[in-house]
Formats: sequence, structure tokens, C-alpha cells
Amino acid sequence: MANAAEHSGANGHAGVIGGHGRLGAARLLLWALAGALAVRQAVAVLRVPPGEWLSGFHLSGSLPGSVYDTGQFSDTPFAGLVLKPLVGLAAAPSLEVAWTLVTLLCVAAIGLVAARGLPDPVPRRSALLAAPVLTALMMVSLPVREAASPGRTAVLPVLLVLVAVFRVPGDRPAGFLVGLAAALQPALLLFAPLLWLTGRRPTARAAAVTFAGATALSWAAMPRDSWTYWVQHLAGAGLGGAPDGLANQSVHGALLRFGLTGPLEILLYAALAAAVVWIGLRRAVRYARDGQLLLAVAVTGCVAVAVSPTGWRHQLLWVLLAVAGKVGKRAADRPVWPVAVVLAMTLPSTMLLPNLAALAPVRDNVLLLIAVAAACAVPFLPRSSPYWREPVPTDYGRPATARWARVPLMPFWRRVLSRPNLLLELLLIRVGYSIYSHIRAAAPTSRSLAEGNGSQIHGIERAVGIDIEHAVNHAVVNTPWLEAFFNFYYTSFHFVVPLTILGVLYWRRPGDYRWARASLGLATVLALIGFWLYPLAPPRLMPGLGFIDTVHGPQDLANPSYGAMTAISNQYAAMPSLHFGWSLWCGIVIVVLAPKGWQKLLGALHPLITVGAIVATANHWVLDAVGGAVVVSAGFGLVYALSGPRGLHMNLPAQQGRDDAERAAPAAPGTTTAEPVAGSRS
Repeated sequence: MANAAEHSGANGHAGVIGGHGRLGAARLLLWALAGALAVRQAVAVLRVPPGEWLSGFHLSGSLPGSVYDTGQFSDTPFAGLVLKPLVGLAAAPSLEVAWTLVTLLCVAAIGLVAARGLPDPVPRRSALLAAPVLTALMMVSLPVREAASPGRTAVLPVLLVLVAVFRVPGDRPAGFLVGLAAALQPALLLFAPLLWLTGRRPTARAAAVTFAGATALSWAAMPRDSWTYWVQHLAGAGLGGAPDGLANQSVHGALLRFGLTGPLEILLYAALAAAVVWIGLRRAVRYARDGQLLLAVAVTGCVAVAVSPTGWRHQLLWVLLAVAGKVGKRAADRPVWPVAVVLAMTLPSTMLLPNLAALAPVRDNVLLLIAVAAACAVPFLPRSSPYWREPVPTDYGRPATARWARVPLMPFWRRVLSRPNLLLELLLIRVGYSIYSHIRAAAPTSRSLAEGNGSQIHGIERAVGIDIEHAVNHAVVNTPWLEAFFNFYYTSFHFVVPLTILGVLYWRRPGDYRWARASLGLATVLALIGFWLYPLAPPRLMPGLGFIDTVHGPQDLANPSYGAMTAISNQYAAMPSLHFGWSLWCGIVIVVLAPKGWQKLLGALHPLITVGAIVATANHWVLDAVGGAVVVSAGFGLVYALSGPRGLHMNLPAQQGRDDAERAAPAAPGTTTAEPVAGSRS
């Protein structure tokens, strides 16, 4: 309070007003982003012609027919009873618009209700920004993108449960909404035990009665469909798609993908489902009693989808709500769980994990694994934890002054002294490289344009007298041992050396790790711009010049595909050369940071050998290497402009280790955590 009083007055009041104004502006921008994403989703749906769109209901064309005649409808008979009359509205183009609008409005309502369900005390920033952030994330998530298809009601049960838990005061109305949600997705009846165990027994009874009544109504109105769903297909297993397909992200679907069938699979599924229900519901009850009701709801929803015979991707919106839980004692560890959830819910699993056969069981079940982790394994902090509101703060270096009057340092680009979270780093590096690969592959690949640019580069080199590629290429081809050496160097060190340097810096010099990683990332982004703006044929793909491809073998230049390599990578992403650029980055980092002279010498030799390799193997022009040097220099320059000289990135490994050990220890009763260093923020 004394500190606040010292900073009160005109400046302090203006700062508060300015802070509120910035939060308000950020909130408006986030809602605008959510709206733009909703419009994008609506446009994607409305592009489908109304008649073709309505066929996506996968319902029988005539009202008396069975909803499961097509074998594609996967929802309950009660859902079919509600949706089947819409089949008769095929001539109404407004149905497509209305369905899309209602779906997106339900998503926005989920964001608003979930934001109101955050556990107290809610910081002002979270209270203002939670709803638009969650809504925007849901708009780009896989469940919402798939749930916007006609006939899928996965968004509505989530909204019904949230409204029942957080917005409806009466027991019976709340139970009625939960029961309706369970009638649409039977596994959501697990919310009845949660309500019962948390003291809302009238609500639990009302939910069970409503579910039984809706199910009985569907049996009376649609007996054959009810028999098909509940008996013949055991709660929908096998309807709407193959139960062992990747879209079925449930324990049952995973076991089928592992090749288990018959009684053994059924017994194992029952045992695993019982374990997930037991552990997940116990955790949900504990979080509800702890005041984290939104987390309890999310955990129960994750349990329901995981143990259902068919947990389709469009039913996994519960996982995204699990970001309400806090994980980790350090402030630097807090982003790991929400980032992992958001990436898993928005990106294809192939972008999260490499395409290796050994990783296929994990890659094919990413959504299931993260749902089970949220239900049974992730150590969410209780509100009684001393780290709930005040995690161990991140240490930052002292603020640096701007180097140039016209180029101020970015206030958000602070010098972090502590080591970043390893899991978060690995995840972001993998996703970043995957995005880089996709953008590089999507860059323009016009052969005529690339060959024209290749002729332009060749002409410039001849004009300045540096067109040495042909002579070097043929000299190396005529020297077998040298050809083998350059081929090995070209194919082996491009990724190994940068990753090794990043690993050593992460472990030994965390401050320099961030500086080096940022410069490499910025250089790579600039290189992607070059690939888009200037597609360039390398010497080995230039017809009539007589170059020999020593790495990939002879190429049929009459064939536009140039063999299997074209399917793997964009062959015209050559300017600038990241083979040389990354090696130059490695050399600079080693020369600057290595403690011994021989290490600096090796670092200086690496880019020199690499430029020889890219020219000798006919994979790059000499000017490509110049382009690589330009983007690397720009990467280092941008980091310098944003955060100041590297020397201010202090590395104190011994002291940092002691600080980490002290902060990892639980705070004693009546004590407070250590104050952060100057310039730090929790």
C-alpha cells in the first residue's frame, strides 16, 4: 500500500486510466479477430450449394425413413428426431444461413459463459480478455471447424452444460439442460455423478430423468432407429464412420487402431474406461470443491469423450476449456499447458510430430492423449497453493536504453536470464519448422519463372566474374573422394550443427540461447519471403548448362517433377541459401561465444566448407550464399535493434542454478516468495 501511495497522484492515475484504455482496445481487437474468424468459417460453409449442403445431414430423404439408412448419421435417435424435419426444408436456402449463424453464435456464447466461470479472484486482464480469446481460439479449432458441418450438434451440448452449471439458478431447470445435453451425447450423463458428488443432487436427479424421458420419447417415436443405435451399434459405435478411423478419438477407437479386436479389446476397453472415469471424476470433484468449477466441467467432458465408444473430433471442445487450469510453479512454465492444448486443437497432428513410423501411435491419437491427460494426469494447481496467484517470477536483465533515437527498443522484448521451459521450446521449434516447411513448399514453383531468374543470376555472376559453379562442379565430380566429402557434408550438417549449438546454449548459456534462437528464427522468416518473391532454379536444374547433380543423381530436365525430390521439397526455394545462411549463423555464434581458439577456428571453417559444398554439388549459385549472408545479418541486426547488444544478456549459470533451487522449494507458512530482480514481472 505504501508503494502504491508513493506512485499515486496525477501520473499514477493516468497510468491506471491508460492501462484500462489499453485493455479495452485489446478487447475490441480480440473481439474483432473472433468476428473475422467467424466470418471466415461462415464463408467456408456458405460456399457449398444449399442442396449439396443439406445432404450433409446424412439423413434419409423421406421423413418416414430411418435416420441411419445412409450409415453416415452418428448422433443419437433423439438428435435424429429433432433434426429429421429439417430434411423437408431442402428448398429453403435460408436454412444453411440459419444453421451456420446459430452454430457460430453458440460458440460465442460458450466463450462468454466459460469466461464468467473462471475461479475467483479473476485478474482484471483475464476478466476482460478471456471471452474474446477463448472465442477466437474455438473458431479456429478442429472441433468447431468440423462441428459447423450440417447435422452435427456437438457445440450445443457444451453450451447446455455450461449454461446449466454457471447461469441457471434453479436445480430442475439446470438438470433439464444437462439431461438434454446427455440425450444428444449419452456420455455426458457423467455430469450427473459430478453434480451428485458436489452436493447438487436435485440437479443430478433432474438430469437423469430428462435423459431417460428424451430417450424413451425417441424409442416411442423411432423404435427401429433406437434399436439400431443402442443395441445393434452399442451407443453408436460404427455409425457415421469406421470406429477405427482417425476421426474416432476415444479409447475404443485407439485400441481398434492398435489392431485389437473381439472380447480382448472389449475387456481392455472396459477396464481402461472404468479407470479413466474413476480417476477423472475424482479429480473433477476435487477441483469443483476447490472452487475451480470450469476446470471440473472441462475434466468431466474430457472423460466423457474419451470413454465414449465413439469420441468424434467435433465433440472434443471440452479439451480447449481445460486451459482454465494452472500448471507449474514457475511463471515460465505456465504457458506450456495452454500452448500444448491450443496447438493440438488447431493444427494437424502431422505438424506436431515428425512423420516417423515409430511415432504413429502417438501422432494418430494426439487429441485422445491430451483429453486423457487433462482428465487423469495433468497436475493442475489447487487454489490453496502458494503458487496459484504468485508463481515463481521470471528473472529479467536490466532494461537497456535505445541504441538509436528513431529505433526504440521494443518494451515487450525483455532479456530473460532464466532457462526457458524445455517442453515448450521443443514444441514451438517443431511447429515452427513444420510451418516453415509448409510455406516453403507452397512458394511459387513456376518453372519458366524460376529458370528465367536462374539465367538472370547466372548473367550477373558472369558480368562480375564470379561464375565459378560449373568449373567447381566438374572439378569435384572428377575427384571421387572430394565429391563424396561434399555430398556427405551437404546432407549431414545442415540440421545437426544448428540444433547442437542451440542445445549447448540452452544448457550452458540460457541468455545467449534466446539471443541466438531469435536471430536464427528471424533470418529464416526473411528467407521465406525471398522464396516467395524470387523462385530460382539452382544450377543442377538449369537446362543446357551442363551441371551435374552429385547429391540427387542425374535429373531428367524434360520432366517437370525432377523425380521424387520435388514431392519432398520446393526445388526452387534457393534464394537465399539457408544451407549457407544457417551455417554462417553457426559460425558467428561459435566465434562469438566459444571459449577456446580451436573451437572458434572450427566455427569459422563451417560456413566456408558449406559454401564449397553448395556450389560443388550444383545446389546453389554463389549469389545464393550472398543472399543467405544478407538474411542472417538482418536477423542479428533485428535482434540488436529490438533488444540491444548481446553483452547485456547476462549468463549466470551457477547463481541461476541456486536461484532455481531456492525458488523450487515450497514457501514456508507466513513467508513470501523472493522479490524479482529489477525489471522483472511475474
